[in-house]
Amino acid sequence: MRLIRFAEHATSSLHGCRRFRNRFNFENRSVFSTPLKLYHRGMSSQTSEREKADAAAELAGTGKPKVTIFDKIIRKEIPAKIAFEDEMCLAFHDVQPQAPVHILIIPKNSDGLSQLSAAEERHKPILGHLMYVARKVAQDQGLANGFRIVINDGPDGCQSVYHLHIHLLGGRKLGWPPG
Repeated sequence: MRLIRFAEHATSSLHGCRRFRNRFNFENRSVFSTPLKLYHRGMSSQTSEREKADAAAELAGTGKPKVTIFDKIIRKEIPAKIAFEDEMCLAFHDVQPQAPVHILIIPKNSDGLSQLSAAEERHKPILGHLMYVARKVAQDQGLANGFRIVINDGPDGCQSVYHLHIHLLGGRKLGWPPG
């Protein structure tokens, strides 16, 4: 009920603000039919990412061999804008960037490393290499003022692809706390 009151207040007090109207798109929606989506458009996209993460986690738990979208990118079955490649890993631009520079860094051979929490002693060399490549790619992308490294792990971490990957984000001042 509080959310509906917020939406009613927002439409009356900020009706003339084009930026607000465009962000919430009140002209094309009924306040009472979809109140949760009115609060913040980003919420629905987060929900979508959470749903993807939950679905991916469910599939990952089946024990069946999984071919991920990253496996297809590694095999060049799906095109990607490559930022870096060597014998151990591949770095490519995210198709839904969350910052001016958003690059994913993945091991070419996941070797059972579907997520960081699945890492074992034998994965230390590839984990170190991925971090080193992240630094190198950041430098190549001109991120001298800084960047952020993110690894989503498991359903609560909103991991949507169960092939370990590092997000390299930069190109603007990033807010804190994230998410």
